[in-house]
Amino acid sequence: MFLKPNESPQKISLIIDMENSILEIHTKDIEKIAGIETVYLQDYTKLLIKEKENGGHYRTAEAYISALNSFNRFVHNQPIPLINVTPTLMENYEGYLKKRDICMNTISFYMRILKAVYKKAVRQELIVNKKPFENVYTGVAKTKKRALDIESIKKIKYAETLDEMEQMAQKLFLFSFYTRGMSFVDMAYLKKSDVKNGVLQYKRRKTGQKIIIKWESAMQEIVDSFNSYNDVYLLPIIRNVGRGERNQYRYLQYLINKKLADIGKRLQLPCELTMYVSRHSWATIAKYIDVPLGVISDAMGHSTENMTRIYLKSFSESKIDEANLKIINLFDKL
Repeated sequence: MFLKPNESPQKISLIIDMENSILEIHTKDIEKIAGIETVYLQDYTKLLIKEKENGGHYRTAEAYISALNSFNRFVHNQPIPLINVTPTLMENYEGYLKKRDICMNTISFYMRILKAVYKKAVRQELIVNKKPFENVYTGVAKTKKRALDIESIKKIKYAETLDEMEQMAQKLFLFSFYTRGMSFVDMAYLKKSDVKNGVLQYKRRKTGQKIIIKWESAMQEIVDSFNSYNDVYLLPIIRNVGRGERNQYRYLQYLINKKLADIGKRLQLPCELTMYVSRHSWATIAKYIDVPLGVISDAMGHSTENMTRIYLKSFSESKIDEANLKIINLFDKL
């Protein structure tokens, strides 16, 4: 919060109480602030971030933090009243991002978050809508290729690594690929108890959807190659159970992606290598070898798409496992 030397005791008390609260921040709290002071975009966004965190929506909170940090760099950390958020200001912000070669999808990402913050303030009648986002980009541009063919995946599998961290990055990338493009956060929280009777079962942390994968020998080989740091998790991503687990996997994800980028450059791959590439690659290769679209969608947990859900009910888990093994076996055929 931005406090001034002459703040009233009541105002200071209210703000301190809100800062220390572990409860969700409700509309009435923001209305109290609106009645006391000019509401600044940064302060209001921080309240929403706190609300997301208190509600357990940590990924959304991180997205809001990222957008707020970018905007603060643009305004040199000067507090901007919500009433001063105008079309001209946002157009200037967009120009600032373009001059720094920020890609259009990232620009859209920041703009859509700030737009969501602004629209909520309008709904709470803190400001009158000046439509500041009408002339800035909030769409989704076509992204660069993020999928590799099986030959490129094979190069990654047999690439020589320069250090232990690169070797770990290589193995985790392949594990993700073998498990139909499993996300890094889901890999981080896989438990040893999730593998039973030749089957891996887990719930996607993003959607809560249950995923069932036949446990293949290629997956077991990777798990066996790692040291076990605790009795809970399957992979050595979260090593200290119950101690800042989210920070552990986020930091390792950063290191892994950095090492993968180095590997990709040495192999002269056609796109920047990250963990996310494994997901795109699995789907692309599956499509290339004529795996039905519905099977691909089910395998990747695309349960939020209505048309995809119709497809999902038509295919059994054995069909998905058969498709996955077919892709894994391509390593031996090429």
